[in-house]
Amino acid sequence: MDQPAGGADASTRKSDARAALLGVACGFGAALCWALGFVATRHGLKLGFTPADLLMHRFVWSGLVFLPVVLRAGLGNLGGIGWGRGLVLMVLGGPVMSLISYTGFLFVPLGHGSLIQPSCATLGGLLLAALLLKERISLSRLSGAIVIVGGLAVIGAESIGHIGSSGVLGDLIFVLTGLMFAMFAALLRRWRVSAFSAASIISVLSLALFPLYAASGGLARVAAIGLPENALQAFAQGILAGPAAMYLFALSIQTIGVARTAVFPAIVPALTLLAGWLLLGEAPSGLQAAGLITVLCGFYLAQRQR
Repeated sequence: MDQPAGGADASTRKSDARAALLGVACGFGAALCWALGFVATRHGLKLGFTPADLLMHRFVWSGLVFLPVVLRAGLGNLGGIGWGRGLVLMVLGGPVMSLISYTGFLFVPLGHGSLIQPSCATLGGLLLAALLLKERISLSRLSGAIVIVGGLAVIGAESIGHIGSSGVLGDLIFVLTGLMFAMFAALLRRWRVSAFSAASIISVLSLALFPLYAASGGLARVAAIGLPENALQAFAQGILAGPAAMYLFALSIQTIGVARTAVFPAIVPALTLLAGWLLLGEAPSGLQAAGLITVLCGFYLAQRQR
C-alpha cells in the first residue's frame, strides 16, 4: 500500500531534522575537542614541551592505530583518495598546519590563537562554501557570522592590548592556519572524502615525520618531563584535538554542508574560555564573558535553517 504524500513529506522532514541534529552535534563535538586541545597546548608549553613534542603526540599514536586500516585499504592509492590529494589534506589539516599553529603560541598568548585561528577558519569557510562549492549562504547565517566575529573581537580585546614587537607575526601565523583549515574543509566536501578516511590517511602519512623528530633528540626531551604529562598530551592531542575532532568535523561537513559547519570553529574561543576556567582555574573576565555570550547568540543565528 502506497504511503500518502503528506506522510512521505513528514517522514522526509523528520529524517532531515535528525540528520541536521547529528551534523550540529558532530560540529559542536569537534569544537569542544579543539578547545580542550588549546588548553592542553597552553599547559604543555608552560611545562617545557616544544611545538614539535606536541605535534608528535598529536599524530604518532593515531597514526599507529590507523596504519593497519590504511594498509588493508591499499597504500598504493591511499584507499582511493590518491597520494596527491592525501598530501594536500595532510598539509592543510595535518601536521604542517598544526606545527605552524603551535609555533604561533610562542609569540602571542593563548587568547590570540584561540580567537584568530577559528574566526579566520569560519570566515574563510563561508567564503569558500559560496565561491568554490556554490552553497547558498542565508541571511540568518551571514548575520550569525557577523555577530560571532563581533563576539570574538570582544573576547580578544584584552589580549590584543598586550601585543609586543612579535605579536603581529604571531597573529599572522594564526590567520594563515585558519585559512588553511578553511581550505581543508572545502576540499573534503569537494573531493567527497569521508570523515574516517580523512582522519586515518592524515594520521598515517604523518608517521613519516617521526624519524626526523627522533633524530632531533625529541624522545629524550619528552621523557624528562614525565609519564603523567606525556599521557595527558597523548590523550588531548593524539585523540581529542587530532583524529576525534577531525572525524567529527568531516562528518558534520558531509551531513550539513561546509557553510553551516564552518561556523563551529568560531565557538572554539568561547569553549576554550570555559575549559580553561573549569580545568585550569582561569576564570573569564567580565569582558570575556560578554564576548562568550555574544558568540553563542551568533552561533544560534548561524545554525538556523532560514
